[in-house]
Amino acid sequence: MNYSFPKLIETLAAGEGLALATLVETEGSTPQVPGASAVFSAAGLVAGTVGGGLLEARVESMAGEALRDGKARLATIRLDADPSDMEGAICGGSARVLIDPGVGGERAVFERALDGFRKRRHGFLASLIVPGQGDFVSIERRFIGVGSASVPRPEPLSLDADAFEDVGPEILAAAFEDGRPRLVKNEGRLIFLEPVRPLPRLIIAGAGHVGRAVARLGSLLDWSVTVIDDRLEFANAENIPEADEIIVGDIGDSVRNIEDSQDNYFVIVTRGHQKDAEALQAAIGRPAAYIGMIGSRRKIEIMHCEFLESGWATAQEWAKIHAPIGVEIGSKTVEEIAVSIAAELVLVRSGRRERSGP
Repeated sequence: MNYSFPKLIETLAAGEGLALATLVETEGSTPQVPGASAVFSAAGLVAGTVGGGLLEARVESMAGEALRDGKARLATIRLDADPSDMEGAICGGSARVLIDPGVGGERAVFERALDGFRKRRHGFLASLIVPGQGDFVSIERRFIGVGSASVPRPEPLSLDADAFEDVGPEILAAAFEDGRPRLVKNEGRLIFLEPVRPLPRLIIAGAGHVGRAVARLGSLLDWSVTVIDDRLEFANAENIPEADEIIVGDIGDSVRNIEDSQDNYFVIVTRGHQKDAEALQAAIGRPAAYIGMIGSRRKIEIMHCEFLESGWATAQEWAKIHAPIGVEIGSKTVEEIAVSIAAELVLVRSGRRERSGP
């Protein structure tokens, strides 16, 4: 199953005959939080999760009904079964779930959101929910693009529909600040906002065997992958089809030209000591979530002395480098080395998320 938001959006942008189920509001103890989503086909779950267990079984059943009758619904599911019922949900809370079988008609909206992920554009996936009879609702969606991360401003054309006039800059700014999906209630209408934040950028210096394997894992793990090498025969889409961007040129200069961001993850795995040093010299000391370099402990120590003696880095800057790169798992093969690097990348990214909150 694909559980990440970008992968869900990709599924919706490419698929047909699907229903999207999203938790838009919860109360009490629930297995998932607002924003948790799952995609269903007539055959069952395709991607994502709304919490598993009885909750997901009920949502899947509703999604099947929605696909048959073509009607969206906003349902409240209580999770307070009798404790003697071993198959029941005993969280004690309730979940409000939006189930939309009409997502096939909004593929252009999902494509815009997906493009936002890929091109590092901030925005929101906004779903206008207008109540009807009973649980039935009508749904209209927009992708709302915003400006800089510090002062988000809606693109004028993104708010051209009267139905979305309730989503003002103040609401967007507040939602953008905490980064969490939220349900906006206004005069009987509901608008569910889901932040679309750019994927963190994985910059791989070196398009050899290890770089190619890391690019493949990075793409699977929701990084936007950039690969740099000075050899066209390695740095090409046929060799590394998972890369979102391939830069052919001097490795040091190319790394130096990468736009600064706290969401940059530099992985240095070139073909030799000199090229590694050029890439590291271009990356060290810059804003980044992660800088790691491959090499033996002996090689790393030699380079450490060289960088400090030459004034290319301070002791504090060097201390932030992950070298030798990767989590120690006894890796020997190219694939095992790539797994150890990917594991360290995930570990660092997870730590950053915990410090910044959900």
